[in-house]
Amino acid sequence: MTPQRRIVLVTGPSGAGRSTAIHVLEDLGFEAIDNLPMGLLSRLLDGAESDRPMALGIDARNRDFSTIGFIELAAKLGRMEQVDLTVLYLDCSDDILLRRFSETRRRHPVAKDAGPETGVRQEKELLAPIREIADTLIDTSALNIHQLREEVEHWFAPRGGRHLAVSIESFSYKRGLPRSLDMVFDCRFLANPYWRPELRAADGRNPDVASYVQSDTNYEPFFDRVVDLVKLLLPAFRAEGKAHLSVAFGCTGGQHRSVAMAEAVAKALAEGGQQVAIRHREIERRSLDVRLD
Repeated sequence: MTPQRRIVLVTGPSGAGRSTAIHVLEDLGFEAIDNLPMGLLSRLLDGAESDRPMALGIDARNRDFSTIGFIELAAKLGRMEQVDLTVLYLDCSDDILLRRFSETRRRHPVAKDAGPETGVRQEKELLAPIREIADTLIDTSALNIHQLREEVEHWFAPRGGRHLAVSIESFSYKRGLPRSLDMVFDCRFLANPYWRPELRAADGRNPDVASYVQSDTNYEPFFDRVVDLVKLLLPAFRAEGKAHLSVAFGCTGGQHRSVAMAEAVAKALAEGGQQVAIRHREIERRSLDVRLD
């Protein structure tokens, strides 16, 4: 069987650190190409074979860029047996992006004839669907260039270069499974805080919501078995050479039970010395919708 070639599509709003991430990946041994027109990717992959992983920077400045085109490209690559695909999305808060453009006095590439506020808003609206399908999300709002390098290395260092990193994610089954998962657990059998009016508006990070979920008699044995299973498999995944492991928890709305479970499991693994990143897909989506409004 032909070994898989790792390909990382790097994208995100202008000023969020995409170019820096590309440079870090190049330093890690990736064949890095920035601002590659999407139409040329198939020709690139059909060229000379290489065992080096590939990092491709694609954003709204590409001449043939479109949101649908990017999503279709990611789906096509994800179906190819010879490709191990990761979509890396560099994000940043609006106010930090505006400050960065103000400091550099550069025009925003998406709205060159308007102010940076318009450019930031339009580009985030354009990229919002891509953000939803990203496998790895790095928020650079509070990171300096050295911290961003460490974060990229955390996820993409070559095999044997670093400890295996674990990504914990919560999601709603109504919106479908996230991409590129290794393990998925269904939390819909647990007591649902949605039916408690005083808890409905909160999410699983709220102590009262978490306590309600944990009061279910099925919670403790479920939690213990999940943590034990992940801890059991981590050495095997490391021996297999995996750089990261993605574990997801789903419930109906992706707000209460899955979030509470993801938080608890992430905390248990982190307390055991494991590198853990956590993401709540539906909560992030709602937050983005509020900002775009």
